[in-house]
Amino acid sequence: MENKEILDLYTLQTRLKSATEGVFPGKVWVRAEVSAMKARSGGHCYMELSQTESNSLVAKVSAIIWASRFGFVSRYFETETGSPLQVGIKILARVQVNYSQLYGLSLIIDEIDPAFTIGDKEKERQATIARLTAEGLMDKQKSLSICVLPYKLAIVSASDAAGYGDFMKHLHGNIYGFTFRTDLFPALMQGQSAPDSIAAAIEKAAASPEGYDAVLVLRGGGAKLDLVCFDDYRVASAIALCPIPVITAVGHDQDFHICDMVAWRYVKTPTALADFFIDIYADEDQRLSSYASRLKMAFVGKINLMSSKVDLLEARIEGADPRRILAKGYVLALDSKGVVFKSPRGKKPGDRVSMMFADGRLDCDVTDVNIC
Repeated sequence: MENKEILDLYTLQTRLKSATEGVFPGKVWVRAEVSAMKARSGGHCYMELSQTESNSLVAKVSAIIWASRFGFVSRYFETETGSPLQVGIKILARVQVNYSQLYGLSLIIDEIDPAFTIGDKEKERQATIARLTAEGLMDKQKSLSICVLPYKLAIVSASDAAGYGDFMKHLHGNIYGFTFRTDLFPALMQGQSAPDSIAAAIEKAAASPEGYDAVLVLRGGGAKLDLVCFDDYRVASAIALCPIPVITAVGHDQDFHICDMVAWRYVKTPTALADFFIDIYADEDQRLSSYASRLKMAFVGKINLMSSKVDLLEARIEGADPRRILAKGYVLALDSKGVVFKSPRGKKPGDRVSMMFADGRLDCDVTDVNIC
């Protein structure tokens, strides 16, 4: 009969612990994605680390940062990257491999290298740019044109975002009194779900029967890793394929994202975006005012010319006024019917005639007629 080695579970787990920790007696550096995270203030931080290949999960393990190290590790990471530790980022962590008879394999993290996370995001960014370029999407928006006075604006943002509030206040409170129609298409502006949310909002605005003049993607600045969704392929492709000009304003002066590259135009901040539209209206208002001034000048010139002609005509008419001729000493002769006659021919003694002077009239009887 075959001899069988029978182990109880504890013995098996103990051997696995000894073997595992024997292979990794010291600390090792492990790269992985944070797929789950739960941290308590002043307490331990529990994580789930994972690795995917070709969109398939190939490895997963539990990890923990003890409270004694978590404060330092998390603060250092946020200081260097500009963003807190969060789900969805890739990290390079120094770990101690631990195997528990009760809980199985886990990793004890005592250090995280922020430079790796920053570098990993940049590699993803370059890959996204290369893909968009290969698909001909980088310059697709540039072929679009915006109307002379864009009035209906579709805004993709979060309703409680400070950048959205700044934009609305600055746009609608402009000193000129210009009016705009602004409709919000709410979206998550950070986090794992943000790319799909933003892309869906852009597509919804583009498909709206309202026929918007422009789609605006905006939020205020923030931590670098909070803004990585604006380097995501899904957001960039949604912008590139939008049939309406898309203008982005998603960060502070130092931020420049892939969505800015593919958009019809980008500005640095939401307030600058409001100024962009206000300036369009102000420039058009100035142009129309200039046309009005030129038209007025031309009209006044025409009126002055016509007035001069009328004055000349009045002078000529006034100069031909018989009263002005009579004032020079001439007399106007009228017969008894008031008809002007220029010769004594046809008149005879006894006829009644009148002599018109500049300042009066004489009624006379003809006593004699002499023909020269």
